[in-house]
Amino acid sequence: MTISDATPDLATSSGATTAPSTDQAWTPRLWGVLAVLCLVMFLDGLDVSMVGVALPSIGTELGLSTTSLQWIINGYVLGFGGLLLLGGRTADLLGRRRVFLIALTVFAIASLVGGLVDNGTLLIASRFVKGLAAAFTAPTAMSILTTTFKEGPARNRALSIFSVFGASGYSSGLILGGLLTSAGWRWTFLMPVPFAVLALVAGAALIPRDRAADTGGHDIVGAATLVSGMLLAVYTVVSAPARGWADPLTLGSFALAAALLASFFVVENRVAHPLVRLSILRVGSIVRANLSIVALFGSYLSFQFMMTIFLQSVLGWSPLEMALGLLPAGIIVAFGSPFVGRLIDAFGTARMIIAALTSLSLGYLWFLFAGSDQPDYTIAILPSVVLLGVGFALGFTSIMAQATSGVDDSEQGLASGLVQTSAQVGAALVLALTTALVTAGSHTATGISGAGFHQFHSGLVLVTGVALLGLLITVSPLLRRVLNPA
Repeated sequence: MTISDATPDLATSSGATTAPSTDQAWTPRLWGVLAVLCLVMFLDGLDVSMVGVALPSIGTELGLSTTSLQWIINGYVLGFGGLLLLGGRTADLLGRRRVFLIALTVFAIASLVGGLVDNGTLLIASRFVKGLAAAFTAPTAMSILTTTFKEGPARNRALSIFSVFGASGYSSGLILGGLLTSAGWRWTFLMPVPFAVLALVAGAALIPRDRAADTGGHDIVGAATLVSGMLLAVYTVVSAPARGWADPLTLGSFALAAALLASFFVVENRVAHPLVRLSILRVGSIVRANLSIVALFGSYLSFQFMMTIFLQSVLGWSPLEMALGLLPAGIIVAFGSPFVGRLIDAFGTARMIIAALTSLSLGYLWFLFAGSDQPDYTIAILPSVVLLGVGFALGFTSIMAQATSGVDDSEQGLASGLVQTSAQVGAALVLALTTALVTAGSHTATGISGAGFHQFHSGLVLVTGVALLGLLITVSPLLRRVLNPA
């Protein structure tokens, strides 16, 4: 089956309507392959949030400002998002098993290096390399899953389990990060190493060999323009507050970034083997899934970054106290995500995404209005944590399912790479803007020393607006149907 150019409507955007009449038998080897993929997905998600908890400790030991600290997150996120499309395409062309194992090896090595260096620049560089490796493991893992499990109940079930580990990685990283940072921030970098090695050995034994594609090629020019354009755009946003938004260098950097990104689309229309087949962007459900993941990840990661700084550097919480305070979100994601596959079958992905973004928006709004310099945990923080946990649990699986539904096996790497690229690039850009807003007007070393809740107000407004915009985009087909019944 290939992608149709028609836009699926709200009611039919679910795996249930395209499911085959017979389900797939789950053998022990199939479970083993899924376990390996889930472990790698868990590590990819864990790495962002776990290291985020350690940022204040890293900044204190290495003397890094808040602006520099955000590059420890964005270095990984940009390396991840910048080459995801190339990673997915490479898996389709060279063989998923081979690409998966090589990238996982690089991931383990970069994790080890990051835990041993004593220089901020080298630490950020190791994070970027690690993100590049994840750019190949993540879409390859998802394309292995979507080509191993048949579309319908079997794939929805596998995606549900897979997403539990991905979503739990992001959420449980806060708890694990708090525990490990209490022993020393380097453990947040070193902990993934043995698990990556375990996944590497198990993957080599369990993942079946596949053949490289007979035809196709790499779009190196497209990858180069995309990565350089995104890096320059994020760097410009981060450096603009200090240099000035109207500074000629800032304006020139924005113009160059826009030109590079525009040239990417020109290249994709002309190259024989494009990184992105642009006609895939004519499918309404896939476009909405990619915009929804920008809203989900962009707002969630930026809110987490602000909460990490606010709770530890402003309120004086220890890493462990912060981890316990945010634990309810991790519990909801871990125990709620397994049921999302059934909800998708019953209600469709679009309705589930609407529910997810509604919950996220309410969580941000609650903290925006209930937060203060001395917030009461049960009144100001806990309700937001619960709402965010519900939103992430519902949204992650639903968006992934919608983004890959109806896609031919030969392009599963492209579809999964596209949605994960949207997630990471969206997160990088929103985080860069959030950091610029939070540190604006501050001249301290950290950018937030001595600040209060007001310092984070504009950042909270931004993440709330991003979530609400994602909700509006997702609900737009329903609004059009109500306003124009025909």
